[in-house]
Parts: sequence; structure tokens; C-alpha cells
Amino acid sequence: MNKVVASIITIGDEILIGQVIDTNSAWMGQELNKNGIWVSHRVAVGDNRTDILEALDEASRRASIILITGGLGPTADDITKPLLLEYFGGKMVVDEKALANVKWIFERLKRPMIDRNLQQAEVPDSCTVIQNRRGTAPGMWFEKEGRIFVSMPGVPHEMQGMITDDVLPALRRHFRLPYIAHRTLLTFGIGESFLAEHIKTFEEALPGSIKLAYLPNYGMVRLRLTIRGEDPVPMEALLQQQFDTLKGLVTEWMVAGEDITIQEAIGRLLKAGGHTLGTAESCTGGYIAHLITSIPGSSNYYKGSVVSYANEVKMQMLGVKPDTLAQHGAVSEETVREMVKGALAGLDTDFAIATSGIMGPDGGTPEKPVGTAWVAVGNRQNILTQKFSFRFDRQRNIELTATNALNLLRKFILSATPAPLPA
Repeated sequence: MNKVVASIITIGDEILIGQVIDTNSAWMGQELNKNGIWVSHRVAVGDNRTDILEALDEASRRASIILITGGLGPTADDITKPLLLEYFGGKMVVDEKALANVKWIFERLKRPMIDRNLQQAEVPDSCTVIQNRRGTAPGMWFEKEGRIFVSMPGVPHEMQGMITDDVLPALRRHFRLPYIAHRTLLTFGIGESFLAEHIKTFEEALPGSIKLAYLPNYGMVRLRLTIRGEDPVPMEALLQQQFDTLKGLVTEWMVAGEDITIQEAIGRLLKAGGHTLGTAESCTGGYIAHLITSIPGSSNYYKGSVVSYANEVKMQMLGVKPDTLAQHGAVSEETVREMVKGALAGLDTDFAIATSGIMGPDGGTPEKPVGTAWVAVGNRQNILTQKFSFRFDRQRNIELTATNALNLLRKFILSATPAPLPA
């Protein structure tokens, strides 16, 4: 089976100057890969006629599928649509379904509509229109010299809706794509290089149809096995066999045997036990609460947070003793212990997390340098503490403190929760 290759073009000056981060390419790459389409080339270009035309020519030499995002808005700098008309030929026409969609959106929002908005419904008659169910600018599907070009809005949720609902189903009908399957697990507490050394023999013995990928991020490493082929039944059996072997090799560090986040894994533990959680954050400034509440359904187990950045808040809201702060300081084991106790009582939860640290770039001392963080997790019976020493910039120190706090909580919950009786 021949490999189906795609190229991704993102358009917009805002991408090139870093004003907007290009998350579209990453998301599209993941979705294409899941469907057996190999992304060989990604490029970002500004709102410049020559650069866009050159990017289209280059992509068509590399790939049979070219996905384009950006430049479809109603302002003068959005030049993608007229350039596509020039590139593929034809004339500009009004798509009635797209026009009805634009009118409906403005009526629903009770906003006045001008000609510039109505022009969103204009498309080259050389394309097949992809209706935008999440916005005003329609997508466009072109075919030229055996290549497929798809132009979509740069707004992520609009593009994602088109890819999921329209583009991928059409590509699956158009191409004979291989069957592809993944298995992913999440580890915490072992570095990528040490993990690779630990499973070196396993990786070397993998069948040729299975590839292993390492995906590190903030103290965690995802391991993903991927198999490609034509016969799903034996492929799935072989992949599962290898995945079970891999799980057995990394049991010591495994957080989840599937592709979920650590906060989702904790949520499942809490929900399964009917337990609740609260957080008392100083140095992480609510970031742990953000991670926990990013999971749908977290209201079933998460009650809330006290972001006690100032010492007076630690004392007034969490009951931290003035003597504790005077003798040991805010960044200390003693303080985070009292923060956990205060959170358990004040938020009335079964478990609590507390953090206090020096995230930088200044504020450190020889005794407590930048990157020092104390974390406590606990319930009404026991409290576990751990000191961490990070060495990065402020944002990464915050993120590492948060993820390590979550992992410490995960291990505490597992140790505090009786194992289920055998069936």
C-alpha cells in the first residue's frame, strides 16, 4: 500500500511574529496520523501573495494532500481566498448555504451585518464548499493535478470541526488508507533516557510493523506503540500483546495505561472512591486548580481552592500559625502541612494539596534558592510532604511544581485507599 502524504500550510503574519501560537498544525498532524496519513512537511507563511503561491507550489510537489488554515477572515489582510481563486481559476460566487449561515449567526447574536460580513459567503466556483458549523467562513476543497487542497479558517475550533466532520471522512473515501492503531501509557518520575535504557531490549525486539515513540513533558513520559497495516484483527492482537509486555516493564512508574493526563487519572481515582479534593496554593497561584477543573465532570470531586499568595491569607483563610511563618518561613515543610490542615477543614474535603515555593526569577536565598518548592498532600489521618528543587524559568518551575504535586497526591490516594477485594 502506497503511503499517503500530507503537507500543512498555516497563513498569517501573526503566526510568524509569535503573536499567535500555531496549534492548528500540531492538532492536524495528530489527527492525520491517527488516520494513516503521513505529514511530511509543515510551513508557516505571512499574508504575502508571492510567499503563499510559492508555498502552494512547493507543497504540491511534496504531497497529495495539502491542508491550509488562515487568511479567510473579512478584513483586507485576509488574502487567502482571492489567491486560491487565482491559483485554481474560476470566478467568485455566493454560496447560498454559507450566506444563510452568516445571516443566522448575526441574527442570533443580534449584531448588525455589513457587506464585509456577507462577503464571507463568497467562494471560487472551482471549489467544493465545506460548510462552517462553528463560524462564518466556509472551507474550500479543490482538486488539481491529482492533488487535494483544503482551505479552512484559522480559528482552531472552526478548523477542528471541519476536519472531524467533513475533511477526514472525505479523505478516507478518496484514498485507500492503511489501518492504524495506537496504545499509549503515561509514566512519571523517570527521565526519557533512563526509560529508554530500561526498555531497550523490548524496543529492539519489536516487530517491524510496530513503532515506539517517546513523548516527554514536565516530568512525565508517554510511551506510544503504533501499528500500521491492512488486516485489523491480527494487528490489534499483536499490538495488545506488545503493549501488555511494555506495561509490565514500566509498572513502577506507570500513572495510566491509556492516553490520559495525570489530572484525569487523579479524577478517576477520586470519583471511584467517592472522595473529594481541595487545594491550597501559594507559588502555583491556582494552576493546580486549573489543571483539575480542565477535566469535564471535575465538579463531582473537586470543591475549590484557596490561593494564599500572601502570608496574611495563609493565616486568615487556612489557619497557618504566625509562629510557624516567623520560625520557618512561608516556603517550608511546616507551613505546607498547616496549609493542608486548613484546606481540609475550610473546604471540607477528603484530600488536599498545598504548595509553597520560590518560582523566580528572583526572591531566592542561599538556603532557599529559586526553584525551591514544598508540597504537602494529605487527609485527616496523615500528611505527606516533599521538597523539590527545580532549575528552570518561572513558568516551567510552576508547571513542574504542579505536576509533581499531582503525582504525590496520586500516590498518596493509592496508599490511603484499601485495595479492592478479589472477585
